[in-house]
Amino acid sequence: MARPPLSVRLCRIPSTLIVTAALLATGLGLVRAQGTRTVRDGVFTDAQAARGAAFYAKSCAGCHGQAMNGGGAPALVGDGALAFWRTQPVSLLADKIRHTMPPGAAGSLTPPQTSDLVAHLLKAGGFPTGSTELTADSEALSRMTWPQGAPAAPAATVATGKVYPPVGNLTQLMRGLFFPNSNLIFTVQTHDPGAPVVKRPPPDPDAGFSWVNWGNDLYAGWELVDYAAVTLADASPLMLVPGLRCQNGREAPIADPEWIRYTEEMIAVSRKLYALSQTRNQEAVSDATGDLSDACANCHRAYRDVFPPGGRGRGGLNADGQPNTSGRCQPRK
Repeated sequence: MARPPLSVRLCRIPSTLIVTAALLATGLGLVRAQGTRTVRDGVFTDAQAARGAAFYAKSCAGCHGQAMNGGGAPALVGDGALAFWRTQPVSLLADKIRHTMPPGAAGSLTPPQTSDLVAHLLKAGGFPTGSTELTADSEALSRMTWPQGAPAAPAATVATGKVYPPVGNLTQLMRGLFFPNSNLIFTVQTHDPGAPVVKRPPPDPDAGFSWVNWGNDLYAGWELVDYAAVTLADASPLMLVPGLRCQNGREAPIADPEWIRYTEEMIAVSRKLYALSQTRNQEAVSDATGDLSDACANCHRAYRDVFPPGGRGRGGLNADGQPNTSGRCQPRK
């Protein structure tokens, strides 16, 4: 049934209402503009950048260099500098500085000091100054981005042009790299990496060397979460290396669109976890572990947990009661 036509009655709108509507539209336009601001829009002042430069010289130059060109720590200017952080909202770079810098005194910076340092980095990177200081409000910084086309990390290349075939199979790669690092991140759900370290009694000299205890004493807390997320992000492309084989000897389907999609999903989730780890916020990282679990499970359901005819259990069991891996590394039909 057709809808009846609407009858429209013309009436005179008060001028005050027109002005109010115009002001409201202007305000909404400003909100939209603020929501899409980039660091190219003059988001800091010269005075703020000068304060940041003074603080940088005192607390940061010892590692990053007076000219910000690196040394004992990464360079902050030049090609590839801050490549990862330029793909994130400005708030995450501020979190990185505030919660992890300087070494030995992480977490000692105030939000205004952090914004001053970010302003110094922006000016050193050639971005224009403006009439308003860079805010210290994390919510506002989360709506501020870098301009499109900002430098990204250069693709890894082998200078010699050699291609090195994988030594291990996919199962070995999973058990040696993906499994332990993923579980380290999952532990954030139940353990606060920022909690005080419980001192253990000295090791028994007759018990021999323990690489587990040695590693735990060498790196602790949020550093371990950082390293685990970075490892997953940068090692996931190994899933696409030509010549990689499954445990059953079948070649990994590296050209399969789904395999590529799941690999890229793991990279994206791992990069997100690394950025969140810089906030030193247990709840934020714990919530994101669900994405990591989903990224693993999506690929497993398609390529690992394939049930052969007559199989039972995960992947099925063969006549000897051992896991049947014959169906792995091929999509579920």
